[in-house]
Order: sequence, then C-alpha cells, then structure tokens
Amino acid sequence: MVPLEQLHLSHVLQAVSALESIVLRSFGPEGGQVLFTRDTGQVMVSRSGKRILTALHLDHPLARMVVRCVWKHSTITGDGSKTFVLLLASLLRIIHATATKDPHMFQPHNSTEASEAATARHLADRLLEFALTELDKLIVLNVLPHGFRVSLENFTAKTQHDLSCQTLLVSFFRTRLGYAYCDFFRNLFCELLSHWKVKDDRPSFSMQFLNNSFLALHTQVSGVPVNCSRLIEGQVIHRDFATPCPQVRKQPLKAVVFNGYLQPKLLTTGDVLELRCGDKVTEDRGIVHFSSWTEKSVESIIATLQSFGVSVLLCALKQSSAVLAAATQAGMCLVECVSEEEISLFTQLSGVTPISDCRRIHPEHIATLTFCKPLLLGAHRYVHLDFHDCEERLKVKPCSLVICAPSEGQADQHACAFQDAFRMLLTALEPVRKTQTALEETIPSKKCTSLHADNISNGTACRVHLHQKCVTETGCVISAGGTFEFLLHHALHQYGHSCSVSVNTSAVVPVSQLLEKALLSVPRQIYSHNLKHFLQAQTRVVALIPKQPHALSANFIHTEGPLGDGKLSLCSCENGNMSLKLLDLGLESVSCKYQLVLAVLQCLTNLLRINMVLRTHAVLHTESHDSLNAHSESSEGEDED
Repeated sequence: MVPLEQLHLSHVLQAVSALESIVLRSFGPEGGQVLFTRDTGQVMVSRSGKRILTALHLDHPLARMVVRCVWKHSTITGDGSKTFVLLLASLLRIIHATATKDPHMFQPHNSTEASEAATARHLADRLLEFALTELDKLIVLNVLPHGFRVSLENFTAKTQHDLSCQTLLVSFFRTRLGYAYCDFFRNLFCELLSHWKVKDDRPSFSMQFLNNSFLALHTQVSGVPVNCSRLIEGQVIHRDFATPCPQVRKQPLKAVVFNGYLQPKLLTTGDVLELRCGDKVTEDRGIVHFSSWTEKSVESIIATLQSFGVSVLLCALKQSSAVLAAATQAGMCLVECVSEEEISLFTQLSGVTPISDCRRIHPEHIATLTFCKPLLLGAHRYVHLDFHDCEERLKVKPCSLVICAPSEGQADQHACAFQDAFRMLLTALEPVRKTQTALEETIPSKKCTSLHADNISNGTACRVHLHQKCVTETGCVISAGGTFEFLLHHALHQYGHSCSVSVNTSAVVPVSQLLEKALLSVPRQIYSHNLKHFLQAQTRVVALIPKQPHALSANFIHTEGPLGDGKLSLCSCENGNMSLKLLDLGLESVSCKYQLVLAVLQCLTNLLRINMVLRTHAVLHTESHDSLNAHSESSEGEDED
C-alpha cells in the first residue's frame, strides 16, 4: 500500500523554520559566510541564499517545494532569497497563531486540526487577493515618495544622480560578497556595461544581452587574487586549438563556424550496416572505398575554404583525425567542441551564419577577425579572438570578463553575483505602478479585505485615499536597511485602521494586519545585534511620513521633478535630506521588493493548500525540478579551501 502522510499546519511551519535557521546565519550586513562540508572532505563557503538553499540535501517535500520557489524567484530577480524564507516563516507563524486562537473563524470542522488548516488556507488566499489588488496602490502612495528613480544612461558619470545607481550596485555586492570587494566589482560591472552599451539604444537592451550571454562572456580563473579580475577585448572561446595555431599575420583573418562534421561518418544513429560475402560485394559499397571518398570530400572542403582565404575553423562537434590532418596541412587552425552559447555569441557579433552543409559554403558564412591567438588564464589555455568591424557595425566594443579568485568556489560565487546583478537591475527597470490622475478626496474602494469577511455587508465600503488609475514607472529605488518594510508597515497599519473604522466593529481585524506584522521581521533581523538600532531606524523612517492624510500623495503628484518625467532627484521628495542620510545603508529596488512580497504570498498559498503527502518510488521529472537539480549538481562540484 502506498504510504500516506497527513500534513498539519505545524508541519509546514517546522519545515520553513528549519530553512530559516540556516539562512539567518548569513542574513543582513552583519551576516557571515556559511560553510558546507561533504563526505569527500570538500567544503563550500557562500553567503548567497540561493546557493545555500540549493546545496542542501532535503528529504521533506515541503522544504524542497520552498527551495524551488526561492530558486525560481531568485533566478528572475537575482536577489531576495534569504528575505523570501524569512518573510515566509514570519507569515506562517502569524497565521498559525491566528488559526490556533480561533480555528472556527470561517467554517466549523469535525476536528480542531482540520479547522486550523482551513482557516490558514482561507487567510492565505485572502492575503494573496489583497496583495494583488491593493498592495501596489499602497506602495505608490506611501513608499515611492520617499525614494527616487535611478538613471542607467551613464554608469561612469560622477554626478550625484548617477552615483545613486552605483550605490545600488555597491549595496547588492556588499550583501553577496562582503565589504572587501563590493567597490571593486561595482567598478568592474560599470566598466563592462559601458563597453557593451549600444549607442542610441536603451540600457536595458545591453543588460538583457549580457545576462543571456553571460556564460559565454565570462571566464573563471582560480588560484589568482581577486583584484586580477579584468576585462579583455574580444571573445574568449573556452577550448584550446586542436591544430597548431596560425602565425601572427598583419592582415585580418577569415573564420567560419561548422555545426556538424566536416567528414561524412560511415554510420550514424539509426543506420544499418549490411555485410555481404562472395560475388555479392560490389566495389562501390566497400568500406575502404567509402573511407577514401570521405577523405577526398574533406580535401575538397578544405580547398574551398582556402579559396575564400579562411584560416580559422570553429566546430561544434569533435572532428575526425582526417579533418585535423587536412587542416594542419593547409595551415588552418581548428577549434572543436565549441559550446552552443559561444557559437551563438560568435555569430551575433560577427554577423555570419553557421555552416550546416559543408558542400555549400558562401561568403555570408565567413567572418573577419582582427586576431585569433592562444590565451593563457591560470592553468588553462583558451582561444582569444576579436572581430574586425564590430564597433562600426554593432556600435559596441566587445569584451570578455575574467573573474579571478583564490579557489574555484570563490570564482563561481563571484560570477553568480555578477550575473545576479544583471537580473536585479533588469527587475529594477521593470514597471512599478505610478499615479496618473489627480488624487480623489475620498473614493470608495473595493470591500475591505478582513479576517471576518462575512461580517461586512456588500454595501459597506472603506474610504481610503487611493488614485483611480495607475500607469507604470521604472527604476524606482529606496534606502536599504528596512526602509521599505517600515514604510509599508505604516501604510498597512493605516489601511487596516481605515477598514476597522469603516465597518465600525472591533471583532473584524483586517487581513492586511497579518502582512503588517510579518514585514517587521525583516528589519528586526537586520538590526538583531542591537535592538536600539532597530528602534532608532524605525523612528527615523516614520519621521519621513507626513501627519496630514493627503500630504504624502499631494507631494508625490505636485513635487518639482516627479517620477512622471523620469528625472526625480534625491531631494525631490519633501524630506529629501533625510533620504540622503539614509543612503549610508545603501539602496534597494522597490520593484524587487514588490515582486518578493507577491512571490512569498503565492508560495504561502501553495504550501497551505497541501494537506497530504503521497510518497512514491518513481522520480517525477519537471522542467523546474530538472533545472534545480542541475544547479545543485553544479554547486556540488565547487571546492573551496
């Protein structure tokens, strides 16, 4: 009989709390590195939440489900994996306490445990519904006025406005790599983006290209100090020459890309070899004759390439010894087993198409290179090449990133942080809702979302100060150190108070109060080393909030240089000077924070909908499951001393 396991609300809380206890060791500015040891004696040191969680060998299916949700969110936004687990655990504790206190809040059940589970599911559903309908408006009115919009047009500028973007990067690298190298990698990141910035195009286009091509654009070198990381011109192919590399020539080189084999194979997958004897064997079907024909075919291909002046061959597959011998004799250098990502990057930068049929080679298949030479990085030798007219044709200066570190694990950790920085900036550039129409005096909103929703009549509506219509805005950031959580906590408190006053009953508690309490768990952990600092930070942030009900929204609309014109400066808000003081804590993206809250609530809803575990012996393969396993297996190969 298939074993079944009944899940209770306490089981879900225990699984998430166990993950929380692990990530808390590296959470916040005072967090340290987490060291993992394996049976083989290898160790892995990291403070990346995604890497820490995916390195765990988890038996409980709920824990694996949470890690998968964290992995999906962090893969998209590049940040927030530890805050994800922390906020999820806090919400589960609050919901567990609420459901335990009043298990028959919505509908009575036969057992107390069933009632608690049903109440928890209902609260989670109402929380998600509230976040999808009201949370963006609260952020617009109560969070965005205290932030500003970063400019990504010029990363190398030294003006105060452009330094805000660099501050955002420093804050990100500080949480991922520590204080030692955050400035160094910030400068290297800005230098890389300035090289790849396409003239007269959006910065997001360059960042999306770098994020998609990052695997082919960077090279990890171990056994070298971190400050040796640098940019080098052109592209690095992570393979060595299979034939002797050509001598240095003054004139440009010609190169082609092959997707298949240059020499026809005798047998391929699915072919059937027929063996005959006696007179039935014909000369044209002999294996020896076929091999001779294939060698002549290779010579014909090499001759055709020589007629075009080609001297560099890049091949996706491993070629035969006959091909290598023919290329060597013709003075051509051949690189085999080039990865798909590197071939894709090469074709995009050179503007050529790979050759699929060796019998049909045309000028559009031939790329022009400035040079092609071996490059020694650490203990490995690679192929280094550059393109002849790429800067004039594509309006960029192609370069590759070399990331150095004393060990392989550290180099991989730095590379992951670099790519996550692209994802974080791309998320920061995604739209955040922004006001379009003027503020209404008092408009009826949708029915207030509360714990006792049935006690509110259909004709009752809360009167809150919201805008009728919202449009999108990008690049909004705010001071780090819990500023977002403090401001949103205050906004949710005011929202819940408005709902309670409108329904005029003390028995009804707004469901927004659950999220309001959970948000403070994040700054509490940031300042866990000193409670006094937590209270001081909360007091400073609350001091930014105007006392008048309409002052905050009116300031957001009528301030000189609003978000709508895309030029909101550090001092555009009413309390801009206080914002400048809070910049010492760094910056973080409002869009990333908003998506984080939504992702946590969606994960919470999915977790509480599970009430039974069916254990099977077969492995269920899904796309996300396979991707997560592949990432975990790659992290297991890291070795740090």
